[in-house]
Amino acid sequence: MHTFQITRRCLPHWQQLGSIYFITWRCKPGLTLGQEERQITLTTLHHWDGLKWNLLVAVVMPDHVHVLAQPLPRPEGGVFDLAEILHSIKRHSARRINQLRGTQGPLWQEERYDRIVRDEAEFLEKWNYIRNNPVKGGLAKSPEDYPWLHEKHI
Repeated sequence: MHTFQITRRCLPHWQQLGSIYFITWRCKPGLTLGQEERQITLTTLHHWDGLKWNLLVAVVMPDHVHVLAQPLPRPEGGVFDLAEILHSIKRHSARRINQLRGTQGPLWQEERYDRIVRDEAEFLEKWNYIRNNPVKGGLAKSPEDYPWLHEKHI
């Protein structure tokens, strides 16, 4: 990956060396995740932490996922591609969830929303948005009560 790269699906996706990203992706319309399926997804998010990205905060909701993460440098130069990391996470979690359900086919929408976090104020705003999402959604009384929330102590 070069220092700056733009790709496009329905939305443009910008990747810049060293950036932190706020990322959201959703289940296919009509699909939701049960408790065990949210755990599978959270475990899959953790798999690449420290290897391909620095997972700062993440929440797995019944029908979507929010993440604040930073792709890590590749040993040969550049950084790991965000699209590749997310493709791996979505593919692996969908496969495991489909096995659990005894189903086949796509679980996640192909498109994602991602945004380069521009400054400390935006970083804190996105962090708080993610951690409070289960409370706002009526799934927990406090962020700490929601089992599918990950916050790295930094």
